[in-house]
Amino acid sequence: MGIIKVCNLKKAYGKIKAVENISFTVRRGEIFGLLGPNGAGKTTTINMLVGLVRPTGGNIAIAGIDAVNNRKEVQRMIGVVPDANNLYGEMSGFENLCFCAALYGLKKTEREKRAKHLLNQFALEQAAHRPFGTYSHGMKRKLTIAAGLIHDPKILFLDEPTTGIDVTSARQIRKLILELKEQGKTVFLTTHYLEEAERICSRVAFIVGGKIVKIDTVAKFRQNAAGVFKIRLRFTGGKNLLSKLADSKTYAIEVLNEDSCLVTSPKPLALAPLLQDLERAGITVYEASQVKPSLEDIFVEITSRGQVAQG
Repeated sequence: MGIIKVCNLKKAYGKIKAVENISFTVRRGEIFGLLGPNGAGKTTTINMLVGLVRPTGGNIAIAGIDAVNNRKEVQRMIGVVPDANNLYGEMSGFENLCFCAALYGLKKTEREKRAKHLLNQFALEQAAHRPFGTYSHGMKRKLTIAAGLIHDPKILFLDEPTTGIDVTSARQIRKLILELKEQGKTVFLTTHYLEEAERICSRVAFIVGGKIVKIDTVAKFRQNAAGVFKIRLRFTGGKNLLSKLADSKTYAIEVLNEDSCLVTSPKPLALAPLLQDLERAGITVYEASQVKPSLEDIFVEITSRGQVAQG
């Protein structure tokens, strides 16, 4: 069931079309990733969804409510985490969370309870009464996400949640996002980190030049990218023999180092005949593994196609 429905959404700044006629649905309880190169329209899209930017045209429905014309009603059920930390440096973590809760109308007892719960959930209880300005970048990011959850929203919007933070904090944030999904929350995020999207997103959409060019699960993207088949081999017998072997075959061989190579073919590769070819050439293979396309490979292919189509 779709909790976010976008239809023919547009945003223009004069003659510049930042977002052009995009449509998609986000299912209840999923982590949906919006990916694209810089300037593709990711931030403009998320800002329209959360009510910070008014669309030039099109419709947005969140939990069945017209989000364009009923922004205040929608804002009660969504949490928003911008790409930059927006809390008060002189206030403590606990005070920041209580202040954000008050903006949503929570009573003192409830907001203090929610603040303590989130500080514990995000492993920030030891820093609860320190000024926010003294936090590390990773801690600041976690508290900013906690602030977006202070009123227990159904949907959380995250703009570049792990940009510029250390590896440990990024791992913790990804874990927390997955926990939110387990709790039944819907998460909409933008990210530049393709590995991150690959690890946590239920589905991803690629946006290029203000247009969405593809939406699917990572698994489906991989299946559809199976136009090139790759096998990594480790061998003994001499890498100088490999290039001669590939000259008359339907596959290409790329030498990676002294004892490994990558075999690429436009058609599925039968391993047994390949190994026989190599053995006849005096090469003994002792390890073979299929190389599946990463989301980064797919992203480069799809976005480059999208840019060519637009250009």
